[in-house]
Amino acid sequence: MSSLAIDVRGLRKSYGDKLVLDGIDLNVAEGTIFSLLGPNGAGKTTAVQILSTLIAADAGEIRVAGHDLHQNPEEVRAAIGVTGQFSAVDGLLTGRENLIMMADLHHVGRQVGRRRADELLEQFDLVEAGQKMAMTYSGGMKRRLDLAMTLVGSPRIIFLDEPTTGLDPRSRHNMWLLIRQLVADGVTVLLTTQYLDEADQLADQIAVLDHGRLVAQGTPEQLKRLVPGGHIRLRFTAPEEFALAAQVLPSAAQNEESLVLQVPSDGSVHTLRSLLARIDDASLEVDELTVHTPDLDDVFFAVTGQPTHDTTDEKVTSK
Repeated sequence: MSSLAIDVRGLRKSYGDKLVLDGIDLNVAEGTIFSLLGPNGAGKTTAVQILSTLIAADAGEIRVAGHDLHQNPEEVRAAIGVTGQFSAVDGLLTGRENLIMMADLHHVGRQVGRRRADELLEQFDLVEAGQKMAMTYSGGMKRRLDLAMTLVGSPRIIFLDEPTTGLDPRSRHNMWLLIRQLVADGVTVLLTTQYLDEADQLADQIAVLDHGRLVAQGTPEQLKRLVPGGHIRLRFTAPEEFALAAQVLPSAAQNEESLVLQVPSDGSVHTLRSLLARIDDASLEVDELTVHTPDLDDVFFAVTGQPTHDTTDEKVTSK
């Protein structure tokens, strides 16, 4: 088993009478992508702020990169990097100057810092843009530079808070490739996102928060198996074919207006093959067949009772 990059037990946080985190446990293995999901106000941003030492917890045992967060916050800060929801890029500096500024903040030597800046510009395909002011960058370029700035100090653990919000599909895909490459190089990533397909594509483990409580945790496939409702959708053109199919498949839900049957299914190849055999035996003329298995949208709604169009986190900050 991989050792833990982040080990959290009984994490609690309140702001006055508002309980934001209610005793959650999180275990993030080294060299993996762990995604934190939840509706508005669930506690995601507060959890990231605590784990990155920005605010203090009220209670809980927390170890990050092997260090006790309460007793050794400086060691934790030395091991982590944070890319927030809003860009930390200085638009009046060039891309290279932004990276050198971060190297100076990390107290990296002059020569080492400049070499590291050039390496990151190449890694993130920003060599040509590196000589231009960041205010001229596209949204995707700024996000890549933002992530590169996070890597100047060679962190072992990176917190990415909604890193692809507002990016076009191509830029999102490019960011996914960069994140996967970081993990392939041994970095651990804790990701919050408002895109469930992003968590599905990237995450090794997913935890779902709701009202400060951990309501589900597991791999994407494990979470999908929590939710019933998989089915095979059969659409017909001829009403007589639809009527005959309804007799052959009595367990199917019927929509007479659209001439559609929904046959319960666990999504397995065996179930699909069995249904196709029954359709062939009855000589049914099916116009369209589609397989629907529960996705993370279904999981999200099932465990939180909320739709997925509003999955950004609360903006509570300490004063």
